[in-house]
Amino acid sequence: MSEETNKDINVEAISDENNLNNENAQQTENSNDIEGKVGDSVEEIPAEPSDEEKYAALNDKFLRLYSEFDNYRKRTNKEKIDLISTASAGLLKDLIPVLDDFDRAIANNETAEDIKVVKEGFNLIYTKFKSTLEIKGLKQMVAKGEAFDSELHEAIANIPAPDKKFIGKVIDDVEKGYYLNDKVVRYAKVVVGQ
Repeated sequence: MSEETNKDINVEAISDENNLNNENAQQTENSNDIEGKVGDSVEEIPAEPSDEEKYAALNDKFLRLYSEFDNYRKRTNKEKIDLISTASAGLLKDLIPVLDDFDRAIANNETAEDIKVVKEGFNLIYTKFKSTLEIKGLKQMVAKGEAFDSELHEAIANIPAPDKKFIGKVIDDVEKGYYLNDKVVRYAKVVVGQ
């Protein structure tokens, strides 16, 4: 090979080497710029909590939830007790006028001589009392002549039926039964025909 060719190859190699060095320098500068930009915007990632810290956090949540539930339970129990103790207040308030009527009737009956007036007064008081209870939802059960139903009636006696159509039916109700808003509050005590 000639020296000129060698010089050309060496010059080319040097220029290629210089180009490579320039590119490396630019890449280094670019990577430094990127690292600087990224380093500025990245926040420090907190370390994962230890097992003790996790346990303490869960225990704290549990204690808070338990105490909240306990407070709720106590509050609802107190509300139930208050509701039960004052549930009949409305009914009693409506029955006080009937009690006043009885007091007046008793006072007037001491000097009354006409028995019809006394009977009429007590019938008026009875009607007022019954209508007050009906307004509050109390309804009298009709049992006489109906088929015996153990969910509504309480059989206190069985007697021979006077007619075949009264077999298994209520012949007489000794004590009336009552509903309160369609729920049985007192079963009717009845005599059933056999």
